[in-house]
Amino acid sequence: MAMHDTTALIGGAAATCTTLSFVPQLVKIHRQGGRDLSYGMLLLYLLGLALWLIYGVRIEAAEVIAANVAAGTLVIAAMAMKRRAERREPSQ
Repeated sequence: MAMHDTTALIGGAAATCTTLSFVPQLVKIHRQGGRDLSYGMLLLYLLGLALWLIYGVRIEAAEVIAANVAAGTLVIAAMAMKRRAERREPSQ
């Protein structure tokens, strides 16, 4: 296997791991609500993903682009689920 192929494989595996790492958080939000998550953290994470996406576009790296689009979608889903859970909870 050529060095470039190995590097692309490592990059693809890393992108998959970091993107899918947010899935357990979505499951937790679905089961328990999102009160343990701050919108500030989610927004900062989303900003970082957007910057990585821009970087990926600029260097024409398909793995970086795909991973950050997918991860951004998951973060937006988490924010929506958190918001929906907050609306369902009675005010204290």
